[in-house]
Amino acid sequence: MTEFLDAGLQLPDRQVVDSKGTPLGKIDDLLFTEGDDERPPALAAVLIGQQAFAARLGGRTGHWWAHLAQRLTGRQGPNEVPVAAIDDIGTVVRLASPAEVFPSLTAPERWLRHHLISRLPGGMRESD
Repeated sequence: MTEFLDAGLQLPDRQVVDSKGTPLGKIDDLLFTEGDDERPPALAAVLIGQQAFAARLGGRTGHWWAHLAQRLTGRQGPNEVPVAAIDDIGTVVRLASPAEVFPSLTAPERWLRHHLISRLPGGMRESD
């Protein structure tokens, strides 16, 4: 029996983890291929990150959020994780590879660790 997934209802806000179980973020938006007369649109990638979240917000708030995310991460646009990189969709979305294969997903955490957490008493240092 084939199980169907309503991606628009069931994937947004679902936690994404790498193959080792390390959390990488939540799905903020979806990217579909264009459909035509013979094929319906198909899910091409899941979008993760603050800039994808900003697109969901829309309006001035979304524009401000995207600008802030771009300034903090130095990256334009959301992180795209192709459907082919997804190993399993359950209560979490598990990727087939470790986080090292997706450096842009871990960049915000590295930035926060370097600029904020490492400066706090007892915070993790760069070598941790």
